[in-house]
Amino acid sequence: MTRKVCITAVEGNTGFLIAELLLSNSDFKGKVDAVYGLSLHPSSAKAKEIAKLGAKVVPHKHGRERDVVDTLKQSGCDTLCLIPPTHQEKFDITVELINAARKANVQNVLFISSAGSDLAERDMQPRLREFVDLETLVLSAKGDPKTQLGHSPAVIRAGFYAENLLLYAPQAQHDGMLPIPIGKDHKFAPVALGDVALLAAHVLSGKGKHGFDDRHRGQLMVCTGCTGPMLTTGDELATAASQALGVQMQFEDISEAEAKKVLHHQSQSDASEKQYLLEYYSLVREGKTNYISTTAFVNVTGQSPQHPEDFFKVYAAEFKPDHPNKRQKIANGS
Repeated sequence: MTRKVCITAVEGNTGFLIAELLLSNSDFKGKVDAVYGLSLHPSSAKAKEIAKLGAKVVPHKHGRERDVVDTLKQSGCDTLCLIPPTHQEKFDITVELINAARKANVQNVLFISSAGSDLAERDMQPRLREFVDLETLVLSAKGDPKTQLGHSPAVIRAGFYAENLLLYAPQAQHDGMLPIPIGKDHKFAPVALGDVALLAAHVLSGKGKHGFDDRHRGQLMVCTGCTGPMLTTGDELATAASQALGVQMQFEDISEAEAKKVLHHQSQSDASEKQYLLEYYSLVREGKTNYISTTAFVNVTGQSPQHPEDFFKVYAAEFKPDHPNKRQKIANGS
């Protein structure tokens, strides 16, 4: 049984990591025959790098649905990893991709959605709520006799990416602060981007008589950070950072106005992605993220998601001050 996978937004961090795993990791290389990458920016560094690893990168021109249909048909891809791109017109572009995949009769579709989207209010968190609308478009194809799209579907609702905390690395380095607008009392469970990519790679490479592995097919998988200290308040997150880095870190609950200024100066993302982050923070303040969901990740991968201390250790160079003596070190990790 062959498996040809097309990954959208392959120039982005999520798409790139999933493609890299499928092409380079020994657990997946023999299970996937070909990887295609649809890219809005095929000349970007990540698109070029993934092409060197063996993916066939195809330009994706927004507004040319017919071209996407032709690409999917000509490639013979039976599996689509649908990742909404980082783009101001994310919703329209993703709808276009769903319609193209429907017309191309792609059998297996994995949609990368967002945890918390089902709890978002349309008037308060519209960018988050859009993911529910996109999920509906993907899953509704299951009952459409005119297409094979969605015959074997799966959805991953990824939690707040821990890598978003890197936006606050300058404050961590200079002031020992993590300034995040999440309130003082409610909790959230950041998940490492690599864990989401690992879960996706397992689903995309899994095979069963109906397409995806029967253990994955039809599953709605919510993937947040792991149990224990990963469900954390801002103060607990700073404590985890302190223990991992060996320097004193503190959490600062800033206002949404201040958060907008930080994102404006320190984030390279477009306005829609910044709005998404602010909306997720508002969910935290409302108490709607006081949960963890790791069952699907553990069952599919056989591993546990990354702990916060491990995350800060991986990115220690970004968070630790250039001159550690500027702040008091924590004795013996206490």
